[in-house]
Amino acid sequence: MGIIRWIKGSVNPVPRELKYTNDEVQEKFRVFLDDEGYQPNAFRRFLAQFWDSFEKPPRYRWYLHKLDANVMFYFLLSFFIKTLDNTNISNAYVSGMQKDLALNGQQRNLFNTVFYIGYILGSIPSQFLINKIRPSVWLPCCEVAWSALVMCIATAQSARPIYILRFFIGLCESTTYPATAMLLGSWYRPEELAKRMSVYDLASALASMCSGFIQAGVYTSMNGLGGIAGWRWLFIVDGIIGLPICFLGFYSIPDFPNTTRVPWLSDLEKDFSVLRMAELGQKSTRKLTLRRFLSFFKNWRIYGFNWPYILFNVSGTYSYFNLWLQSLHKYSVQQINLIPTAGYGMAIFTCYLSANISDRMGLRWPMLLVAVFFNFFGNLLLAIWDIPFGLKYAAFFFPEIGYPVWALILTWASEAFQDDPELRGMLSAVGNTISYAISAWLPLLAFPTPEAPHYVWGYHLMCALSFLSGIGVLFFVVMEKREKKMMGRVFNKYGLAVDPDDLMDLQMPESVVDLVREEKLAEVDAEKGKGVEVSVRVV
Repeated sequence: MGIIRWIKGSVNPVPRELKYTNDEVQEKFRVFLDDEGYQPNAFRRFLAQFWDSFEKPPRYRWYLHKLDANVMFYFLLSFFIKTLDNTNISNAYVSGMQKDLALNGQQRNLFNTVFYIGYILGSIPSQFLINKIRPSVWLPCCEVAWSALVMCIATAQSARPIYILRFFIGLCESTTYPATAMLLGSWYRPEELAKRMSVYDLASALASMCSGFIQAGVYTSMNGLGGIAGWRWLFIVDGIIGLPICFLGFYSIPDFPNTTRVPWLSDLEKDFSVLRMAELGQKSTRKLTLRRFLSFFKNWRIYGFNWPYILFNVSGTYSYFNLWLQSLHKYSVQQINLIPTAGYGMAIFTCYLSANISDRMGLRWPMLLVAVFFNFFGNLLLAIWDIPFGLKYAAFFFPEIGYPVWALILTWASEAFQDDPELRGMLSAVGNTISYAISAWLPLLAFPTPEAPHYVWGYHLMCALSFLSGIGVLFFVVMEKREKKMMGRVFNKYGLAVDPDDLMDLQMPESVVDLVREEKLAEVDAEKGKGVEVSVRVV
């Protein structure tokens, strides 16, 4: 009976209803917020410069640590194995697959193309399913499926079965990134989110880096073991690593604050999760219908987000680095797999650094422009091509300094569009769909394998796309400010634009919040006709 109830509760989950009056809220949740005037010591304040939870009151700190230990830990492992499973095809290609399967021409690019087709077909429908089926059920099931499919590639004797398997791997993986971005934005607040989104993205860079080490290790120690080639062992090992992570998801993924049923949060902590996000003005999840989905395209938001997001997505060139290294005929297979890991290490450092700086600034777009610049500069040098050897080496690495773009722009969208969680999930789903639709054919034209490593016009095009993505960031800035002014929104104490009716402060008696809200509503009414943007700072 318990299993039946669990299955029934996995489809169309019922949102939890808070049972507390305003007075009870102030009393019951004060332990999270005040803890009798708690002040962090100097050591905790120092640690908080790197991770915000260290300076919180003990009960609040314990709550955040539980979120990090479960939510972040699982998503890090999940994204790690997702990226590992996605990038290992490039490592395998230069580590014996090409020779063993007699691959030639564009087949390396076609392996990615069929993956993108699967990803395209799955991205948007999966967001409708997430709205119906609990993420704690849907995401791990998809992960089990793609881990099994990855291991099946090891049995391929020609390119044809790899095309089929890569298509279904893309289909299963398509739900992961948009759903994770939406979930993290539903559980973490502005001062917490950018660092965690950057750490989540670091898992991709770390997996790309480790893929080289794993392939080098597998090729050295397992090549020929049991009569199986080293590149085949790579897919087997990746699948074996992924399966235990899949089952962890059933326990660790908390769904959304208003629908969570995880055993590692108490009922009080679950209610606090809803209230602390409501204090920001964030809306709870709602039903996603086809009509509501289509309404997203009548607003600037989906275009303002996806302009820079898509262009930066399709302007990456780092995957061609190992082809250039191979063309030099001076490095071994192990070295070709290991040298690019330095760029992923650079991405790990700059990703966290950019997130930390943007948290302190309270702005996302300045660091986005810095990231875009390095991507542009690296592609510009590669477009010139006839440059000193050392500078060309650096040119391949420069775009990795621009790696923080995804974490920063998703954090920015979570803050700017906190009134619509379904839109936040759909933003990256639509962006990834279009990005992969472009990536399904663009590399075939811009980076044809026979031209490697010097492509006639590929790097010139990527340079132009990088420049246009920077223009897109500035467009986002302008349109966000314009929307706030037109809708008469005010700023809460976190610097987020909300409707005046959504002003809330867990650390202030409700009667005082009501008084402030009434005063600010009157102020908005008085200033609205003058086109003045009103800032509310509740302290």
